[in-house]
This record gives sequence, structure tokens and C-alpha cells, in this order.
Amino acid sequence: MNVRVFAPAKINLTLKVGRPRADGLHPLQSVVMFADVGDVVEAAPGEGLSLTLAGEFAEGLSAGDDNLVLRAARALATAAGIEKPAASLSLEKNLPIASGVGGGSSDAAAALRALNVLWKLDLPIAQLAEIARQLGADVPVCVPAQTAFMTDAGENFRPISALPFSAVLVNPLIPLPTANVYRQFDRMALGALISPSAPPHWSNPDAAVREIAALGNDLEPAARALLPELDDIAALMRKDGRVLHAGLSGSGATMFALVQKAEHAETLAETWQRAHPDWWVADTILGAA
Repeated sequence: MNVRVFAPAKINLTLKVGRPRADGLHPLQSVVMFADVGDVVEAAPGEGLSLTLAGEFAEGLSAGDDNLVLRAARALATAAGIEKPAASLSLEKNLPIASGVGGGSSDAAAALRALNVLWKLDLPIAQLAEIARQLGADVPVCVPAQTAFMTDAGENFRPISALPFSAVLVNPLIPLPTANVYRQFDRMALGALISPSAPPHWSNPDAAVREIAALGNDLEPAARALLPELDDIAALMRKDGRVLHAGLSGSGATMFALVQKAEHAETLAETWQRAHPDWWVADTILGAA
């Protein structure tokens, strides 16, 4: 039996970031939606744990023990009391690496879900999300992969209701490691006090877009300072009247453009890809699941 699980891109529509805590982590508040573009994790019976890589962006990854997919497999085996875990895992890497769309975290979450089925563990999603905490702050939210409001350092989240968005994702295919962006963020002294806040209630798309634009992404100035190409992408997006809002996802370097109609997203993606063949461009529906 082979088990295939989709690992969707995670898009931070909003991101408020505070000064680092005593443990070095930054408190945050973020609304995330999941796209209908992403990677694919497959789990099949095997001897021991192994991982093979394929896909457009596989070349920049290691299939060694430090890969999050294998780390997820070992974490699940430990939690389930499996002394000699066995599975042949494969990762189809369709998302750019170090791109601010939670690719590695989503891959790890997909591995947990796939192996939960392959190993016939029948663990609930909530328990898988708890196991995911040891793999990274934003891995837990990727387990259910539903629209959510993230808090603390990202490891805690609450599902929220929001209508889907049509969008275009653009990445200049220049890696922008998260750690570098946070270091620049701290150098620029951009962290503010994060006060407890209730999850947003978006009654309609227009209100949602206004709040997304008002909240913005606190990491965007730091990311732009490190990668000026983001200025070009933002300018391209914001000069088109069909774009309701353009912003940075996570620590970058992927930017998103929210549009009113799916056909607008398709047209813009085709136009921008033709004009910039060295970019990664994808039209998508956010929150469709």
C-alpha cells in the first residue's frame, strides 16, 4: 500500500512579530491560509527508513537524516513506540526552497499524516500536531492545513473561518533563509510589543483585504533590505488594478497578490511568467480545502 499526501504551501496573509523572547524566539501573530499548490509526500512499505527526492526543486535538498521528512518519521515512530520503523518515503519537491511558504514544515506534516495511515496508527490530527511541535514552530499548523490564527512563536494556533482567495504567488528563485531575515529584523529594531489579540473575524472578502493590508507583514522591511528584488515584484503587483493586495509571505522571498477572480490570477500568472522566466510564478486558490 502506497500513501500519497499533498503538502500545500502555507501563506502568511498577515504577520505581526515582536522582540525576541528570553529563549531567542520571536512572538508572533499570523493568519495563514493554505494553497492548492505544493509538494507531495508518498510513503510505502520498505526496509528501514529511506527517502528519495524528485521534483523541480529537489536538487537543493539533502535526503540525509536531517531532512524534516525523515525527522518526522522518527518522531512519529518514537511517539507510537515503534522500535524499528520501516518505510520508503519519497518527496516530490515542487515549491522553491527557503521561500517563506512553509515547504519543509508542510512536508514534515504530510509525512506524519502519510505514515499514520501506512503504519495503521489511527492517531487523531490533534495528536499528530502535538508530535509536530518538536519539528519546528510552524509544523503543527501544517498538519490540519486549514486556515488558522497562529500565536506565541507559531506553535499554537486556532482554526478560523474565511472565504477562499484567488491569488498569484511569485518567487524570484533567490533563497532567503528565515534566520537571516530575523537577524536583519533585530538589527533594524523592528520588533514591537505583541499584545494578546483575538482571532480575526472576516465577514466578507472586502473587509478581509482591508484588515490584511492594515496588519501587513512586520518582516517585509527586513526581507526587502536583504533582497531588493522584492521591490520589483511588489511594484509589478501593485501597479495592476486587478490586484486587491500584495504582500510578503512569512520571511520571504515569496510574495502573494490577492485578486478578485480566478481568471485574473491565471492571466496575471501567465503574463508575469512570460515577462520574468527566471521567476517561479503560480496562480492558486488560498483556503480552498
